[in-house]
Amino acid sequence: MRTLRMLWIGTIMQVKMSSRGTFEIATAMIMPIVQATVAVYLLRAADSPHRMIEAAVGAGLMGVWSTVLFGSGGAIQRQRFMGTLEMLMLAPRNPAGTILPITIATGLTGTYAMIATLGWGWLVYGIRPEFAHPWLFLAAVPACVLGLGMFGLLLASTFVLMRNANALCNTLEYPIWLLSGMLVPITVLPAWTGPLADILPTTWGARAVHEATSGGAVWPAIAWCLGISVACFALGALSMTYVERRARTAATLALA
Repeated sequence: MRTLRMLWIGTIMQVKMSSRGTFEIATAMIMPIVQATVAVYLLRAADSPHRMIEAAVGAGLMGVWSTVLFGSGGAIQRQRFMGTLEMLMLAPRNPAGTILPITIATGLTGTYAMIATLGWGWLVYGIRPEFAHPWLFLAAVPACVLGLGMFGLLLASTFVLMRNANALCNTLEYPIWLLSGMLVPITVLPAWTGPLADILPTTWGARAVHEATSGGAVWPAIAWCLGISVACFALGALSMTYVERRARTAATLALA
């Protein structure tokens, strides 16, 4: 119960902090609209009108990933700037437990991206949000967000270790959504990218959402997404413990 209470309070506090940050608001509110517009015109130019709803969903997934990635890195950087990152790492809890609410909060905030892109496509481009499996879509989206959050926890260990985590965020944004098939099908990528895509929870989360949209096997993709998410959490917890000790030894938690 104490752990659940800590996760609940930490998540609520992080959501409140994110809702007051100019950069976080711009990333969460503006970028999904831009990505949805680009995706719609891209597929219209390719004469694929039947894929318009998939374009809106894919742009929403891209927005969720951007929010989780930049939100997690930005939140840890903010803690470092405020001088509270050391207290988080010194808390009598596993380091992963103190960082987990940050990634959960960014994932919850990122769900706006999905709602915004679907609403934008409906109001502006007339793309009706019709899903082959609407109830499974409601199950696939939380599973995908959870997978993104656990993957963000795994990456958060590098954010703690690196003082300039934003550079890593900028590097990972586009390769991950390409490998995950959020907008572009994985089949059009080189064959060597297949094994890399299969080990990412984002791939299976995006596949579950797309299958629920177009009509396919949703539950196997959800199961793979949740299974890999558990592995990411375990690896993230181990990595966070190692990084915490290394950061303390190298004195890299603070700015100076």
